[in-house]
Amino acid sequence: MRDPYTVLGVPKSASDKEIKSAYRKLAKTFHPDQNPDDKAAHEKFAEATAAYDLLSDKTKRGQYDRGEIDADGNPKFAGFGGFDPSGMRGGRTGAGAGAGGFNAEDILKEFMSGFGGTRRGPGGSPFGAGAGSASWDPFTGTTTGASGSAKGEDVVVNLAVSLEDAHKGGSVPVTLPSGKTVSVKLPSPLEEGQQVRLRGQGRPSPLTGQPGDALVTIKFARHKQFRKDGHDLRVDVPIALYEAVLGAKVRVPTLDGAVELTLPPGPDTSKAMRLKGKGLFGKGDLYVNLRIVLPKGGDPDLESLMRFWKDQKPYNVRD
Repeated sequence: MRDPYTVLGVPKSASDKEIKSAYRKLAKTFHPDQNPDDKAAHEKFAEATAAYDLLSDKTKRGQYDRGEIDADGNPKFAGFGGFDPSGMRGGRTGAGAGAGGFNAEDILKEFMSGFGGTRRGPGGSPFGAGAGSASWDPFTGTTTGASGSAKGEDVVVNLAVSLEDAHKGGSVPVTLPSGKTVSVKLPSPLEEGQQVRLRGQGRPSPLTGQPGDALVTIKFARHKQFRKDGHDLRVDVPIALYEAVLGAKVRVPTLDGAVELTLPPGPDTSKAMRLKGKGLFGKGDLYVNLRIVLPKGGDPDLESLMRFWKDQKPYNVRD
């Protein structure tokens, strides 16, 4: 992977807040939901997510800044006796260079040729007892095989969560591309587009390494009653004409169960009534929009009354 700071477009001195903000902008732009058929966007989204995972972890960020791990989070090879051969490539090594004219790369190649460039198991390993065998490159510090094989690919999974599940928290099931169903613990409070990493639930390694991770991107499912507005919720509540004229007590649904709302006579139906603290996570409010509903099929008495009002007591509602 490229340098994570470059991927996110932030300097190395960036604060946690700046890193998080940069990632959110990239995730919003390249999210698979926004670009369903754009493979390049999917790759940029995965790259940005991997960069954020490294830089948002204080321990890994420190290790990366000190050069202890690479951009993929893999340890860098420290060399023999504490020196790094990659930093001496093309140079010369003290007495050895003066005597034989070899640089560090030549010396290591000659040394490794005696072992076939392989790392062997107990009793036969020039680097200590290690289980299995692994092919090792002394100049890149990478290995493949039993102890250093490549990690499997990560997979991106979208999960639609109901407002009720998000509000109460806990865990919900998600089905992975493999067909396996696992449980995902929801963060609280939950934000649209938030991502949860399920370690080891991605694609298997092509060799013998660890499997990749599943990156579960969460969005809110559309609700049949409530409309989400940040942490606030909005709901339409039908009332009868006589309830609007005379006032009444009506039941209003909330994510914590129905509550009773007192309507004054002649409420202003153009403005929503607010129930404080009845939105998401107790952080938002619930806004109730009153909708006057007339009798189905009409009513002769109501029509007669309205004709009387029209002739005798007209009033202008569109000023």
